Amino acid sequence: MKFRKVLFRILLVIVTFLGVTFAGLNYTLYSICHGPSETARDLFVSTILETGALQFLASWYFSEEEILAITNRNAMSQTTEDVDPNLIVIKSTEEGPGGSSDELEEEFDFDENGIAIIEMTGRAYMAKMMVIKDPSKVKLSTIYPWSDMNHSKNGVTLEELVKKTNAVAGINGGEYFSEGNWGGRPKGVTVCEGQIQYNDPKKGDVMVGFNEDNILVIKDVGGMTAKQVEEVIKSERIRDAVSFKDEENGDSNHFTKLIINGNAREISGNGSGANPRTAIGQRSDGTVLMLVTDGRGASGHLGATAADLLSIMEEYGAVNAANLDGGSSSAMYYKDTYEMTSVTLYYSTSSWKLPTGFVVMGKEAE
Repeated sequence: MKFRKVLFRILLVIVTFLGVTFAGLNYTLYSICHGPSETARDLFVSTILETGALQFLASWYFSEEEILAITNRNAMSQTTEDVDPNLIVIKSTEEGPGGSSDELEEEFDFDENGIAIIEMTGRAYMAKMMVIKDPSKVKLSTIYPWSDMNHSKNGVTLEELVKKTNAVAGINGGEYFSEGNWGGRPKGVTVCEGQIQYNDPKKGDVMVGFNEDNILVIKDVGGMTAKQVEEVIKSERIRDAVSFKDEENGDSNHFTKLIINGNAREISGNGSGANPRTAIGQRSDGTVLMLVTDGRGASGHLGATAADLLSIMEEYGAVNAANLDGGSSSAMYYKDTYEMTSVTLYYSTSSWKLPTGFVVMGKEAE
């Protein structure tokens, strides 16, 4: 009898705690959604709509018409412009492509691997930019052959993708089937060392990767058949690539293209919500820019918006730049250390399970 009373009291305390916590959270969210700040309201809705599991929260506080109005105020204009490879001129030396000018060496403190790490902070994020002098060093690492749809094979961490190819650095790659965080199969298109490893383009897919001339290619493939994609990969000599979504669903906004041929994509408001992000870009001299930001509560940060990514990539001279898979997938790894990790407690010192990642070969791999 005494045990039952104790158990009842414990359960009562737990239920009370959960009730108070839920009520407090609900009051906070309601205050944000219906408070005087339109900026805070728009940022909350745009951010929530970009998450996988919490999108329903927006519909708790707003009608479909209100949500659509908010996303329209924070959206990105559509663009069909393709990369002009003639705008990228990669200097060559006796050591191969990626030779740098004195100005580049002065701008970035490259190490023995031709890599520089730059830390930066914004209004609601902390980020690190990995600058790679030689674009030929950027490759794609995958877990191919893929698992079947019964999830018989899990993805691996970013660290494992880097070490699998004897690389020294890397960031997460393209979109993938993420249910249960098994990460064993990509979506869209995947090309590794010229081999097509996955080819199932869907509406909105944009292929992001490098051709055999080490030029970053950002190309719409969502309206193509698998056969047409195969022809593009062959004709444009794509060596390594993944894909991500670029489409407006009405109540959500997924974006890939950021800068094409020096033209920053037009946006309204923040262009998106604030979340952890991963982006890749290339300067006119071929230098590759890899950017990863935190968010979703990490260090008290919400994350970066599309406007933030555009601003950073423009500041560092990107002629072409694209957003990759973000959220809890965002991660950066270099020299046996996670420079940036996902934001969940369980993966605070690792990364989510991934099927693909862009990696950077080191000096020893030459």
